[in-house]
Amino acid sequence: MNPLRTRDFLIPFNTLKAEHIEPGINTALEQAQNDLTALLENGDTPSYQNTVQALDDLTERLGRAMTLAYHLTSVQTSPEIRAAFNAVLPAYSAFFATLPLNEKLWERLSSFAKTDEAKTLKGVRKRHLEKTLQDFVRAGADLPPEKKAKVEAVKVELSQLQTKFSENVLDATNAFELVVNDEEKLAGLPDSVIKQAQKDAEAKELSGYRFSLQAPSYLPFMKYAEARDLRQQLYEAFVSRASGGELDNRPLINQILALRQELAELLGYKDFADYRLEVNMVKSGKAALDFEEEIFDKTLAHWKLEVANLERFAADKLGLSDLAPWDLMFTVEKLRKAEFDLDDEELRPYFSLDRVLSGLFEMTENLFGVSVSEQANDKVWHEDVGFYELHDENGVHLGSFYTDWFPRESKQGGAWKNGFIIGGPTPEGFAPHLAVIVANFTPPQDGKPALLTHREVQTIFHEFGHLLHHCLSKVEVTELGATNVARDWVELPSQILENWTWEREALDLFARHFETGERIPEALYKKMLAARTFMEANAQMRQLSLGTVDLKLHIDYDPEKDGDVITYSHRVMERYTLRPEFAHNSFITAFSHVFAGGYAAGYYSYKWSEVLDADAFTRFKREGIFNRETGQAFVDSVLSRGDSAEPAELFKEFMGRDPDVTALIERNLGSLEPVAGD
Repeated sequence: MNPLRTRDFLIPFNTLKAEHIEPGINTALEQAQNDLTALLENGDTPSYQNTVQALDDLTERLGRAMTLAYHLTSVQTSPEIRAAFNAVLPAYSAFFATLPLNEKLWERLSSFAKTDEAKTLKGVRKRHLEKTLQDFVRAGADLPPEKKAKVEAVKVELSQLQTKFSENVLDATNAFELVVNDEEKLAGLPDSVIKQAQKDAEAKELSGYRFSLQAPSYLPFMKYAEARDLRQQLYEAFVSRASGGELDNRPLINQILALRQELAELLGYKDFADYRLEVNMVKSGKAALDFEEEIFDKTLAHWKLEVANLERFAADKLGLSDLAPWDLMFTVEKLRKAEFDLDDEELRPYFSLDRVLSGLFEMTENLFGVSVSEQANDKVWHEDVGFYELHDENGVHLGSFYTDWFPRESKQGGAWKNGFIIGGPTPEGFAPHLAVIVANFTPPQDGKPALLTHREVQTIFHEFGHLLHHCLSKVEVTELGATNVARDWVELPSQILENWTWEREALDLFARHFETGERIPEALYKKMLAARTFMEANAQMRQLSLGTVDLKLHIDYDPEKDGDVITYSHRVMERYTLRPEFAHNSFITAFSHVFAGGYAAGYYSYKWSEVLDADAFTRFKREGIFNRETGQAFVDSVLSRGDSAEPAELFKEFMGRDPDVTALIERNLGSLEPVAGD
């Protein structure tokens, strides 16, 4: 059988090849069309089971096949895989675009909604019907035929453009390399970074040391390298990815924005932000911008003090009176070292990947009553891939997940969780979930385990939060289960877990020296805590700049009035940067979250969710970070609930009140009011 068509829980990724994609997806499309025809020709009275559930079943089968193909393009891509995926993408996109535009299907759903059965639905099934009807209307079910056809065409074209955008970013990232043969130019770099660069050069049959735009190479170089000219070279390559030549994403951005605006107007909305955010907690583009502005106002005074301190330090201690963008990370790291005597590299030996995972799993069992165990699985896409199972206290298999931690040129950058199977309660028992966590961490070297930065540890906890949200879901309706939730709610389970990476009690579970087993010394831990809010206003401004430019591009930007999209983005982002020229780059040509991912008009949601997570964590702090009852309450109100109720209701169920922004400001900035000299 074609691996894409398997219904086995253990997916045969080891046999999945490029040649399976076209026949596999085409067969799945044919089956979905046959299932749809059967649904529409069913002569029985429309019911929940033969209409709403039948529709979900056919889309789930097709979606699962395409998810596996898409996963392959993310973790093990090749020209053949890309070509096959792009060949089936238009037909796949067209199928989903035309579903809500199918008059017979809309008529059947509408007919069911008027039945006595529909009117007596309760709980999650009632919400499922309401959301299905809403989704159809939002997709154009009520439009006249000519507009329906246009909606379909726009959606298909958008899917193709967004895929091309992502491919260009990956290719542009891989196309650049900085090879250093003069060892004096490596001054300041940690030994682990130098050794990895030498290893990377050898793998490419090069002499010297090779640095790339992949995070494990790029970030430490920008933080530690004394060679200012090389920092400039690397920085300029990073912020200009996919901004010229054959991989130029600038025209794609214009096309994507224009098509999104056209889609919004076709569906009766003022702009794409209002269209997308109507179903989020925030509800509208204006409300999202107002939220960004509120956080900006609360951050501004803190940020000005940080900037003044940074510029003074750069001039007085580093001789950088003309601080440039490629000096920023370097100067911040030097200032951190000066103020707190803390170097990120000093913490690496305490964060070996295996121990971090074992501590995280122990914490999961203590707090949520869920055990995690590694299992053998040879049906994986790469030798680095791990496989684990989750069980509850009664031994019920809740789900399984893959891990893929290290960078490859065939793999997209960044970190993410993706779902393969949404299980949940069934008449036959609990059907387990299946998902994957992917990252790009510094790999093991010189016989040592993979040693992580604290930021990478936070990334593991973040993605594992998404994983728990997926695998602890107990929603009987697949469409509303796991992480199928509002975009500004989905980050709460992931971001809240990052808080444990700062708590002594939690750190002692996993932060142990890889050679001695010693926990982080108290003096080092205190320096860690003292530095937690260091330059956090600057980091917050960075997030606000990204969230705001995303919203402005989807609300206000008009190429006729505003001109070049890159220049417009500069104008928007200038107020959030140390000096205006710090915003003058082509970063948005590689802004995959917005132009290739699911965060279009939704990047604000990271900060929105941060408000939720900071506030919700105050309950854990108050009742105990390993309080089993509090952990269970979080499972019951958040992790297990998917989209079975409005997010605002779920938050209130856990906290007993609406969210409060105060906890975020106090956690990130140290106080509500800035203190001169901080």
